Amino acid sequence: MSTILHITASIRSGESVSRDLSSRLVRSIAERDGAEVISRDLSANDLPFISAERFGANLTPADARTPEQRELAAIADTLIAELQAADTIVIGVPIYNFGAPSTLKAWADLVARAGTTFQYTPNGPEGLLKGKKAYLAIASGGTPVGSDFDFMTPWLKFFLGFLGIEVVAHVAADGIMGEGGEEKIAQAQETALKLAA
Repeated sequence: MSTILHITASIRSGESVSRDLSSRLVRSIAERDGAEVISRDLSANDLPFISAERFGANLTPADARTPEQRELAAIADTLIAELQAADTIVIGVPIYNFGAPSTLKAWADLVARAGTTFQYTPNGPEGLLKGKKAYLAIASGGTPVGSDFDFMTPWLKFFLGFLGIEVVAHVAADGIMGEGGEEKIAQAQETALKLAA
């Protein structure tokens, strides 16, 4: 059985367009593949920001950690295990102030672990999470996805590639606070279903 990791980051619940789009993708893929779904809601604000102590704990081999380091590294261990277990990653994410929500950056800082999710080689860093596919469901009130001032989408695609996840597709509902917002959302919903087909 395959596994989908569904990550959401919007602070809005039922009104969230990125949650709706990513949920449509997850349902379609799960029905198609008979996949199990692991859910991670970053808006719960339960992820810590990286600190020097946590960074050191994350880089210390598990069998060499002190009790304090084991406690500090536990959340990163859990998040990394979720990524490693997933065949497909679906991320529902809004663009906030031209970039990624801070909770998504906190997640990225915790899962990027040298020797586990990527490694340094003579030719530069190499991702270790190969063979996975990612889908991004992006919503934006005003920032056009792919524009010069969209700093979230290229960063997230690059970051996933850095981890070895090079197959990344996306669906976007952008400019939805302006004229024709409902039509843009409906079009993105259709696109999400086609992406998952």
